[in-house]
Amino acid sequence: MSDARQVIEAGRREIAALEHRIRNHPFLTALEEGRIPRERLALFASQQGHIIESDLRSVAVIVGRTPSLASRDFLMGMLQGERAALAALEPFGRAIGCAGEATAAEPLPGAFAYSAFVTWLALFGSPAEFVGALLVNLEAWGANCGRMSRALQGRYGLPKEAVAFFDLFASAPPGFEEQGLAVVAEGLAQGVPAGAIHRAARLLQGYELLFWDTLHQASAG
Repeated sequence: MSDARQVIEAGRREIAALEHRIRNHPFLTALEEGRIPRERLALFASQQGHIIESDLRSVAVIVGRTPSLASRDFLMGMLQGERAALAALEPFGRAIGCAGEATAAEPLPGAFAYSAFVTWLALFGSPAEFVGALLVNLEAWGANCGRMSRALQGRYGLPKEAVAFFDLFASAPPGFEEQGLAVVAEGLAQGVPAGAIHRAARLLQGYELLFWDTLHQASAG
């Protein structure tokens, strides 16, 4: 487990500059300052709808490819989390006036690229690469969701129940990282190179930045 933690921490250090750009993205600043028109918030809902529906299929694929019972259990928990996220997106959609239209708008290439790479990992990567990349990625995503939750309530007046989607990701469930590290440790023991996990994390985080860049450009009109 200590080796797995070292691999993940090394991966985080490797992409620290990229992480900083994601956590300090101008989209978040614009949202906190109320400069994103309320009607443009539907862009976030629609793109997340496409992403989650794709990720549900991707996680199901990697579950089917994972021989270890313990690793499958962790991934099944991720699958349940994705289902909860899709359900939590609905109150947000209702609050901003696009209820039932989470996937009505076409996916934007720059926003959907993240999910395309998650699918690639599910099809061709090891469980250690898949989980390791998400362990690195979800910290910045969670921090940004926390900021969005506060901005949507404080600046746009959304009620608490409307930001359940963002609050769901703002902090990881208890034991999430430790259980994920066990999947990474199992992969390392089976010969998965640490470099492959780092590469998966670096690429996924690059696509995360592309998501925010795309959303910011589209929201600005």
